Amino acid sequence: MGKNVIVLDDLSGGFKENVNPKATFIKGSILDDKLINSIFESRQIRFVFHLAAYAAEGLSHFIKKFNCENNLIGSINLINAAVNHNVECFVFTSSLAVYGNNKCPMSEDMIPLPVDSYGIAKLAVEQELKISQDLFGLNYIIFRPHNVYGEKQNIGDRYRNVIGIFMNQIMNGEPLTIFGDGEQTRAFSYIKDVAPVIANSIFIKGIYNQIFNVGSDNHNTINEVAKEVSEAMGVGHRVKHLGEREEEKHAYCSHKKINEVLKFKAKYTLSEGIKIMAEWAKKQGPRKSKKFKNIEIRKNLPSVWLE
Repeated sequence: MGKNVIVLDDLSGGFKENVNPKATFIKGSILDDKLINSIFESRQIRFVFHLAAYAAEGLSHFIKKFNCENNLIGSINLINAAVNHNVECFVFTSSLAVYGNNKCPMSEDMIPLPVDSYGIAKLAVEQELKISQDLFGLNYIIFRPHNVYGEKQNIGDRYRNVIGIFMNQIMNGEPLTIFGDGEQTRAFSYIKDVAPVIANSIFIKGIYNQIFNVGSDNHNTINEVAKEVSEAMGVGHRVKHLGEREEEKHAYCSHKKINEVLKFKAKYTLSEGIKIMAEWAKKQGPRKSKKFKNIEIRKNLPSVWLE
């Protein structure tokens, strides 16, 4: 779009080669408030797109301190800087996780009832943005995406992004691991459907200070997703079912609001998106899966995460 873009990332979950060469890249963490303040003080930041998070919902129960520091305190550092430097609009990617066990399809007018530490942190940031707008005039837009997948995702992360996990398992000659019976339903959203909406949002002042679900209207069982991935990767379908974990059985959203306000409609089917991602993954090859080093609570931790 011809804009000057600064990317701040600690590369804990991504890769420098993913950064557009036209952008200014700064390796650093949103936990480093001195770094954040220096960036805002040395440049005229008009808009903030806050997408940084450790988005492992299931694991968040067992890393409460880490989750709160990265997903809440880091966000507060950004909000403080945005208020102090008169940012025009702060765009925040929240999560479907704020809804918790609400009735599906979940809509923006529901009272959030998060059931995991990740969702609690995301909801707290949403509330901080609302009061920052009330008190200081900081405009915001909150998007609640869900299960976003696609090229450039870190398929080596064993705790989040199930489609990437499946593809990595296949390339390592392993069966696909599914918690419980696999009949959990989720809506999976292809990155090229979601990213443009978020990027363009700052130019539409009529949507400032609102919340939008964004993603696919279609929901599938994890068993169905596993079959789609196996077919796209060109291998036989091998699955290993693990014990159930604490999670919502069904979680998917209504997109009525964003359809009406922004005329948004996801273009890619699950099959189309997975096929494109699979071709990219096969060219890239498998990534080594690393254990999360600092588990804070081991009680009731799924055994597969200890292996």
